[in-house]
Amino acid sequence: MMKSKKWAALLGALAVGMLFGTAPNAVKAQGKHTTNASKGFYLKDGDRVVFYGDSITDQRLYSTFIESYCVSRFPKKHFTFFHSGWGGDRVTGGGGGPIDLRLDRDVFVYKPTVVTIDLGMNDGAYRAFDQNIFNTYVNGYRHILDRLTKELPGVRITLLIASAYDDVTRPTGFLGGYNATLTAYGEAVRELAREYNLTVADTNTPLVGALARAHALDADLSTKVIPDRVHPQAGGHMVMAAAVLKAWNAPDTVADIEIDAAGDGSVVKSLGSRISGLRATPESLTFTHTDSCLPWPLDRDPDRNKDTILMLNTTDIEQALNRYVLKIDNLPAARYMLKVDGQNIATLSREQLQSGIDLAAVPALAPNQQANTLLTLIRRHGNFHNQKWREVQVPNSTGGKTITADIQARMDALDKQDADTLKMIPAANRPKPHTVVLTPAM
Repeated sequence: MMKSKKWAALLGALAVGMLFGTAPNAVKAQGKHTTNASKGFYLKDGDRVVFYGDSITDQRLYSTFIESYCVSRFPKKHFTFFHSGWGGDRVTGGGGGPIDLRLDRDVFVYKPTVVTIDLGMNDGAYRAFDQNIFNTYVNGYRHILDRLTKELPGVRITLLIASAYDDVTRPTGFLGGYNATLTAYGEAVRELAREYNLTVADTNTPLVGALARAHALDADLSTKVIPDRVHPQAGGHMVMAAAVLKAWNAPDTVADIEIDAAGDGSVVKSLGSRISGLRATPESLTFTHTDSCLPWPLDRDPDRNKDTILMLNTTDIEQALNRYVLKIDNLPAARYMLKVDGQNIATLSREQLQSGIDLAAVPALAPNQQANTLLTLIRRHGNFHNQKWREVQVPNSTGGKTITADIQARMDALDKQDADTLKMIPAANRPKPHTVVLTPAM
């Protein structure tokens, strides 16, 4: 096991190499994600998850995307999520109080079985690598891990390598740029994960790679992914969430349906979906599918969330985590109108249908609409919790204040609204049957 002082010096040399171009290139293209089915998904039924971190966690975007994936992909399991990010936080604490207060009040109280930690963006002080500042980071991080493992025996911890500082779409502020500092800090996180036998999720490298590809595709829009160079918008948080989910061995497929339209029609493949009522004639192809789960809701509105569409176009997220495919073989006509539940969805060529269409990329489809409703409920749940914690509990309990009866009543009312919202989620998350009709288009 490499001790702190030894590997601090090693990482200092690594940081200098990155600043002056002698270290390996930190920008790597995303590889194809393959799920190791034998390992299974990281979360277990009944898990209680706390997302801990700084302002990037406080945005409640990557954490909400992770929550919405877990809830939608595993509708028969029960997970509980708590978002405990605070702007400006370092390993020593910040605006929410010193680190031990933060851990006591914002982590341990929830009795989590899983904790994710996203710290580092502020810890590097937005400057070139400094050994003394780095040592504070390593020692402070070790203190957090020691407390977590002592106070929560058996807790499973995922360490996030801090997300990218955008030195890709704009010139760096100093030689080498701040992201080189974050990359060096990320190596410290990897070593801590090895030392404590923890899971690590690199949210920096895939985001840097996506920014580079996005900049080549649309230079102006790429600057909107992390507009202030620190805090990603939804598209950047989606990339972060995907990195965590891949580290958690998340399954890639919602449903994979293949139909042979020859003769009376036959089901070639129906992974994750139950097919009924299949009927093929020269005039139409009809079937009903009932999927085992909903697609991952990703806010892919092309007008409101252009950065999300850009990130989907420059990453493997759709294929790696949200495969929702319909393929039709041996169709006789050249073009077809696709109807789902009586709604005209799209006119498609025989070749498109034979290659397979990505159902997750069609916002008008009923399963995607249902998934977005689920996402709205999950966000509402997070908002009630955050309002209770940040707007009522903390301001009225700091400095030795005692929670009064009226303050407790306000907290209880928000807890009830939160609980009522959570009760709505199972019904919103229950997949429904959908009838597909293909008819020749003129």
